[in-house]
Amino acid sequence: MVTSWIEQAKQFKSPLAVIAGFLLRSRETQAKRARNRTQELQQLKKILDQQSRTIREQRDQLAEMNSQLARIQSENRQLRQQPTRLPDDPPLPHHAFGPKLISLCVNLARRIGLRPVPDVLKMICDWLGAEAKLPDWTTVRTWMLRVGAAAIAQPIEQADDWIVMADHSNQIGPEKVLAVLGVRASKLPPPGQPLQHDDVRVLELTPGTSWKREHMTAAYEQVAERCGVPLAVLVDGAVELREGAEPLRKRRENMLILGDFKHYAANVLKKVVGQDERYAQFITQLGRTRSTIQQTELAHLTPPSPKPKARFMNLAPTLRWAKMVSWQLSHPHSQARHEITAARMNDKLGWMRGFRDDIDRWHACQEVVCAASTFVNEQGLFRGATRQLRDHLRTQRNGAGHDRVKDHDRRQVTASLLRFVREAELQLARLPPNSVPRVPLSTEILESSFGLFKQLERQQSKGGFTSLLAAYGSLLHASTPESIRRDFAQVSVQDMRAWVREKLGTTLASKRQTAYQEFRDAA
Repeated sequence: MVTSWIEQAKQFKSPLAVIAGFLLRSRETQAKRARNRTQELQQLKKILDQQSRTIREQRDQLAEMNSQLARIQSENRQLRQQPTRLPDDPPLPHHAFGPKLISLCVNLARRIGLRPVPDVLKMICDWLGAEAKLPDWTTVRTWMLRVGAAAIAQPIEQADDWIVMADHSNQIGPEKVLAVLGVRASKLPPPGQPLQHDDVRVLELTPGTSWKREHMTAAYEQVAERCGVPLAVLVDGAVELREGAEPLRKRRENMLILGDFKHYAANVLKKVVGQDERYAQFITQLGRTRSTIQQTELAHLTPPSPKPKARFMNLAPTLRWAKMVSWQLSHPHSQARHEITAARMNDKLGWMRGFRDDIDRWHACQEVVCAASTFVNEQGLFRGATRQLRDHLRTQRNGAGHDRVKDHDRRQVTASLLRFVREAELQLARLPPNSVPRVPLSTEILESSFGLFKQLERQQSKGGFTSLLAAYGSLLHASTPESIRRDFAQVSVQDMRAWVREKLGTTLASKRQTAYQEFRDAA
């Protein structure tokens, strides 16, 4: 074996220069690799240092977050140990409560009534763990009376586009309350949206036992003095309401006096449906059925209670019930008839089969009235309203079945409603072209305000008007802390009580108390 490198080199045939060059290149290659490895090592060290710094920063951030979490948890424990603090609400001058709480109570009373307000507030405070002084319901009542009296007493801007709607509301006894609401034509909601309570305001609220033509004329004159002679007066079919407005035309010849579409539609139904002998038989049988099934297993099929007033303005629920029961009679396996035998069903409600054709006929008339009322409420009266209403009702009719007898009554109702709108539309010729795009043709917003007042009165609505009448104006608009400050600055408790004494005098409730007191004193 050769061990000497010299001897070993002799075995190569290449010259020494080639070998030396090879070795030099090899050395350069190894050196380059060594440099690359050194650079990679340096880069890895930099990356390692950077990651180490990032880890240290993240550890510091984590420690800071843990510190903040511990501080927040400590603060929460302290807050839980303290009662909840209600919003800052300093009392009004000469009052024990602030405007925020007062507006909250008034708005609650508008929805749920007077007596439940303190109970609701106490439930909320108990749930929050808050301690607060709460008003009695009688205090809330006084607040509502002041807000309502302020709504009536607020100054009204003079304008030539006021549209007023007037109607009477009565409970028991001879006394009626005249309510006049107003909205400016320039502030009507856009077409397709009916009037809301926020859109109107109270112009007059006066109780009285006699409302003849001359009394209504005086009331309209008072309204005209406050806001100007109105552009239009919208009333139902009461003669004194309509004729009482006629003298205003001496001051404004082009003033419109329009009838209420809904009342007219109810009168049309009364003529077409109410004068039908079959309808009288149907109502008689309906009353018998109500008394015989309301305490039985058929109680869920009890017909709706009749309305003592304006029956044909509330005919839809009765006809809807009749259609439902007629369907149930034809479907013995329906879920609503579970545990009701066929014999029992036929015995109590089988008489409905003999009225099916009549119910379809009456229901077709009611559908026309509902469709027309919706159109009038959303669109109002404008030039071209009759044509558009006719097209609208024709579309509704095309979706219904055709029956010659049923179509005859439907056509009669349709013709009457279109004639009413056409006559009202002709009055628009009194106005300059394009002066007023549209006016309301329904007092439904006024009727619904009466409904809000009866909800507030609850059982007292059957006992005659009381001082709560002053709260009527508070029902149309939600109260805010700002409006409470304004209303309370305008109307004091003494002002409110003076309004009640002037407008109501001795109420029916006071007379009733006097009668019982005299009886007790004499016993």
